[in-house]
Amino acid sequence: MSREQRALLILILACVVLLRVTPSAWWQGATAAGGAIEILPVHGQVSLLAGPTGNTAVQVGAQGVIVVDTMRPEDADALLAAVKRVAGDRPIRYIINTHAHSDRVGGNLKIAQAGAQLVAGNFAGQVGQAAANSAFIVAHENVLKAMSAPTGSQAPTPFAAWPTETFFQAEKDMYFNGEGIQLFHESAAHTDGDIIVFFRSSDVIATGDVFVTTGYPEIDLKSGGHINGIIEALNRIIDLAISEQFTEGGTRIVPGRGRICDEFDVVEYRDMVTIIRDRVQAMIGKRMTVEQVKAARPTLDYEPRYGSTTGEWTTAMFLEAMYRNLMPPPTVPALPAARRPAR
Repeated sequence: MSREQRALLILILACVVLLRVTPSAWWQGATAAGGAIEILPVHGQVSLLAGPTGNTAVQVGAQGVIVVDTMRPEDADALLAAVKRVAGDRPIRYIINTHAHSDRVGGNLKIAQAGAQLVAGNFAGQVGQAAANSAFIVAHENVLKAMSAPTGSQAPTPFAAWPTETFFQAEKDMYFNGEGIQLFHESAAHTDGDIIVFFRSSDVIATGDVFVTTGYPEIDLKSGGHINGIIEALNRIIDLAISEQFTEGGTRIVPGRGRICDEFDVVEYRDMVTIIRDRVQAMIGKRMTVEQVKAARPTLDYEPRYGSTTGEWTTAMFLEAMYRNLMPPPTVPALPAARRPAR
């Protein structure tokens, strides 16, 4: 075989490989290795910044930038540099925190101080040029409560990093960069302050940690997390998303960790979580202890994909948290009725 024939064969093989790639192959940018932040376009005005411990979604338009979650404090400089690569000179106007964990709010201070506010209704004009003119930080009221707790047990943060605009109802609407944005509160899911962010025109959903592709869902019991709330949040995402018929695509979904997904990915994940939940519930009905549940391995068929024996969230931790969620509260004996004194 001549050199020219060999080169032609290599070219043909390369084309075959490219043709076999699925439409979602460019989505495979999961959590970046090391301290790097990977930038991926998602859809419409939204891009994904994949960091060492999770994902940040950014919306960029004529009015400025929205940043959904700010990673850890040590990631703030790299995140700010990545935002500038995507947005150029457009100012950061809003930060949205999907919950109060430090890997979601850790960069609030630096990212907010790099931004600038807009005021008057739906953002009619810029306020001043002083250093105190930081971007607004939007979150559910429970996030503010957690971050401002006197003990600082949830996420010790300076005052300037706290949310400046909170809501306590089930939903909040915004309009920015010519696009409607809906924030949905998912109570008692990953935590008690989770929100899902839906960029309507871009057709992108940022889920926070109620949905991840890298492992089982984390249930933060101390922060009011519950497995049933996670399933309800996954159902919400499925209700909002619309798949593209006969192909991968449609609504893009940015998970808290892992690759960009579509509706079918969330359906598969929801079904997995529900099946395991039902298995554990049945074992509790048989009065099995938490150690017996772990030994029975109700997650066995999902272990190759989602299981872990090391790290911050293991399979054993997942099962124990779910067990504690599903155990019925102990019954308290009824107080005896007062007896009428004998005459």
